[in-house]
Amino acid sequence: MSATDLARAVVDALLHAGVRQVVIAPGSRNAPLSFALNDAAEAGAIDLHTRIDERTGAFLALGMAKTSKRPVAMVTTSGTAAANLHPAMLEAAHAGVRLVAITADRPARLRGTTANQTTDQVGLFGSAVVSGADVTEPADLAEGLAGITRGPVHLNVQLDDPLVPPDRYVPHAALPEDEPRAVEEPFVLDVGPRTVVVAGDDAGPNARLLAQDAAWPLLAEPTSGARNGPNVIRAYRLLLDTALGQEIERAVVVGVPTLSRPVQRLLARDGVEVVVRRAPGTWADRPHPVTLEHDGRFAVERADESDWFARWRQADARLGDDIAALLAGEDGLTPYDVAAEVHAAVPPGGLLFVGASNPIRDLDLVAGAYDVGQRRLVIANRGLAGIDGTLSSALGALLGRPHTTRAIAYVGDVTFLHDLTGLVTGTTEARPDLTIVVANDDGGSIFATLEQGDPSYAEGYEKLFGTPHGIDLEHLCTGLRIPHWRVHDRAELAQALANPNGGVEVVEARLRRDNRRELDARIRSLA
Repeated sequence: MSATDLARAVVDALLHAGVRQVVIAPGSRNAPLSFALNDAAEAGAIDLHTRIDERTGAFLALGMAKTSKRPVAMVTTSGTAAANLHPAMLEAAHAGVRLVAITADRPARLRGTTANQTTDQVGLFGSAVVSGADVTEPADLAEGLAGITRGPVHLNVQLDDPLVPPDRYVPHAALPEDEPRAVEEPFVLDVGPRTVVVAGDDAGPNARLLAQDAAWPLLAEPTSGARNGPNVIRAYRLLLDTALGQEIERAVVVGVPTLSRPVQRLLARDGVEVVVRRAPGTWADRPHPVTLEHDGRFAVERADESDWFARWRQADARLGDDIAALLAGEDGLTPYDVAAEVHAAVPPGGLLFVGASNPIRDLDLVAGAYDVGQRRLVIANRGLAGIDGTLSSALGALLGRPHTTRAIAYVGDVTFLHDLTGLVTGTTEARPDLTIVVANDDGGSIFATLEQGDPSYAEGYEKLFGTPHGIDLEHLCTGLRIPHWRVHDRAELAQALANPNGGVEVVEARLRRDNRRELDARIRSLA
């Protein structure tokens, strides 16, 4: 079979599997795929995006898959280009995101030789994929795409010369209808013991509804999709180590909590019953003892407001007031001020993509509950919780959610610098409206809050962990043709966020790093 015919069969199979968005990186070996995909885009069957960096392209596709809830494909040429998809594939595997890696390859006869850009790409992503295939004919595609409903998959497509098509292509695969979701029977819990609902990443509304029906405290991470409604306990991670937190007898876990050690200590504590909804992703087992695990929703008979929840609500309100008073007395802009202003700037229908390390944790402490039903979406890459590809993922998330009213990415300076190539967008590509807020404290301040930041390890701390870079972000933005604003106080930040100019823009909030450990210690002492 010719390379052109095989490439067109791949595109037909993608369409049949529900793929509607594809990212390609330019290359020669993947040219048959690129031509076929471009024809499919011209026919209106897919949206096609091009990026020059395969790593950032894969994270762009990951972001689109997260918000569109559809499989999204990333296409590369052979060699190191294919290997650059691995970080995004790992994130997709652990988050249960349907990312399709399509790597063009030389014919198998050239493997093990010195042929240019030729290596062993079969099984390149190991256990990160649900299914995969070394594709030489259309019959191989079903095996490779078999796991596409459950997570990432890999098609390694052998393409021989000639690599350019003799004619144009019109997709003829039948486009599948969206399958209706099955109505699942919930597992009914008793109101029973003193219970909290822990809503981790991508928990969804079931966590909120459960907490409301049972009058239980809701400990919801910002990216849970459940941080709304009256049962949200904002400062939960500080309250868990108090006497009130020690009274917990049962934790119902929905989603994957990753942000705080107090939550992990709770789930590992003797005497606490742990009930979990099975997590998505390749590695779904929990790292702590589990009393009961269920694949579907939880439910509970409605209960009147309890003294148990009232005590949590009162403690949270008091602690929230104390934290606000402490921060109001600080000189200059604090990271918590930045998180609070970003949270407040997201309108109904808006999207907030949050970077790893401190930004997501700062948001977790100060973000109140959004109103139910206003379709604000807060997401992050929490599968492996790395900083890699954050800007690309944010742009992809926006492209995958076209009805978004406004989009903001909130990241640290190291995260911003790590994915600068994600902002390199060709002149033929759309530049969506995204405000990137960079909390810039010139280095990795999260380590100041961990064991490595203890004063006894001060010698060598800056070189090993603090990693100051001294880079002028304004100059970088100028080179990338991106507007830049630098703010130094909360009023300036609020003004910058209130006046978006369209397109991609950067708002840089300058922060101190030398007092981070001490500031966090003072906040913890309030509990």
